[in-house]
Amino acid sequence: MEDLLFEFNQKLSFTSLTFQRYLINKIDINNRLIAIKGARGSGKTTLILQIAKKMLSPKSTLYVSLDHIYFFENKLYDLAKQFSNFGGKHLLLDEVHKYPNWSREIKLIYDNFPSLNVIFTSSSMLEIYKAESDLSRRAVSYNLKELSFREFISLETAKEFPVFSLEDILKNHNEITLQILSAIKPLPLFAKYLQMGAYPYFKESEADYPQKLRNTINLIIEIDINAVEDLNYETLVKLKKLLITVATSAPFTPNISKLSEKIGVSRNTLIQAIKILDRAGLVSELYKDTTGIGVLTKPEKLFLNNTNLMYVLAKENSNVGNVRETFFLNQFKGLREINLSEKSDFIVDKKYTFEIGGKNKSKKQIANIEDSFVAKDNIEIGFGNIIPVWLFGFMY
Repeated sequence: MEDLLFEFNQKLSFTSLTFQRYLINKIDINNRLIAIKGARGSGKTTLILQIAKKMLSPKSTLYVSLDHIYFFENKLYDLAKQFSNFGGKHLLLDEVHKYPNWSREIKLIYDNFPSLNVIFTSSSMLEIYKAESDLSRRAVSYNLKELSFREFISLETAKEFPVFSLEDILKNHNEITLQILSAIKPLPLFAKYLQMGAYPYFKESEADYPQKLRNTINLIIEIDINAVEDLNYETLVKLKKLLITVATSAPFTPNISKLSEKIGVSRNTLIQAIKILDRAGLVSELYKDTTGIGVLTKPEKLFLNNTNLMYVLAKENSNVGNVRETFFLNQFKGLREINLSEKSDFIVDKKYTFEIGGKNKSKKQIANIEDSFVAKDNIEIGFGNIIPVWLFGFMY
């Protein structure tokens, strides 16, 4: 354990608090069992180390990644027991989905060491309530999204802006926009964000970002999905084929019969595969109404999860209309209920209707719809119910 403590303190010394993700101040560290889920590359490891540095005493805290060589010969439960006996209070476990029987041992740790608080990170693939030992009644779960446009601006320019609620944006977008415009020019930053701003590692090397994102996609399918779903090689190849098919067409209304024939799987297997890619943070399913959605209900529309994936997987399909809609959906996903609108593009919380378009987009399509708005691209400031689309990137 001494080596693990030494390695942890080394990591802590290199952990910067200059830029912090939106989630860090939402996590209540007093909970005894905390799960932080998110897609690979979203910044879970940095987040958990920042929590250790900012909120916890290093003398009673230990961080370890569960793919560490230590666990080739040692059990997680035994480490927790030893750490607790030496006065440990906070055990931070990274990448739990890479450790066999993780849920069973964490349940035993929770039950047997009440003075030990555990925070663990995992792939967004992981469904805690479906794990071998149901932790859903014990764990408080948080989901870490990709960078918002607001967070990207902070990383890129070191200028901090507050989070604005959807209601605040709808009601006060002129005042908010003027506040932002006094500090930055948002449109060139927005153009860059759409291509390379979803994952924090864009700061390491912009030139290498596309290749790193392609590597991330491969690792999500080959490592993260496989660790949770235990799929054979042939199925993983078909998942990649499905992702490329979606990428070259999205957003689109899927013809399940044609898609299943093209990929070479049955209808039910195809729908399950789409849902796996959704949970993995690679695609987004969308429905007109989420009531009555079952495990084998086909999505009414399919999108890639974020615009960076569009540029890397299918640059020829990255037309501006597809990019705008994908951005808008991504910023809302996981924050608010968002569905396809019967009369326009999207409806949020079954109340707010949105039409997405360029600077010349008219209001004709939503003219007689209450609580309706046009989210326009390529404008710095809006008026009335016309709002710059980039402003919806300030909601987290």
